[in-house]
Amino acid sequence: MRTNDVMLQTATKVVTFIILMFAVHIFFAGHYTPGGGFVGGLLTTSAIVLLMLAFDIETVKKILPINYVTMTATGLLLALATASAAIIFDVPFFTHAFGYFDLPLFGKTSLHSAMLFDAGVYLVVVGVTMTIIQTIGEDE
Repeated sequence: MRTNDVMLQTATKVVTFIILMFAVHIFFAGHYTPGGGFVGGLLTTSAIVLLMLAFDIETVKKILPINYVTMTATGLLLALATASAAIIFDVPFFTHAFGYFDLPLFGKTSLHSAMLFDAGVYLVVVGVTMTIIQTIGEDE
């Protein structure tokens, strides 16, 4: 029988939001400072695991109906496609492109193809770690 963990569940909602916002910051800051897809993915996974601890796996599955195996496969394809796209342009494997663009709300901004690679890594990290944690945590 589960106890009524109102304080834990309320604090979890706030802390999960903070962790997810920090994960987004780390993901986008990863091109110039330490971080990126791997660390952002681990932070996102920690937020989801915190939700699982405060509530339960079935509740979190209803809130986030995500197939993590599909997420992992999508991330692998995205990372591989981004890394190998350089071959099409006759440059070495893993060569990334970047450029500076004037965006309406952001002004002069640099955009990198490495961000697409980091997005693939992010999806792989979240998918694999959540698959492992859900497999270990499920009761049969």
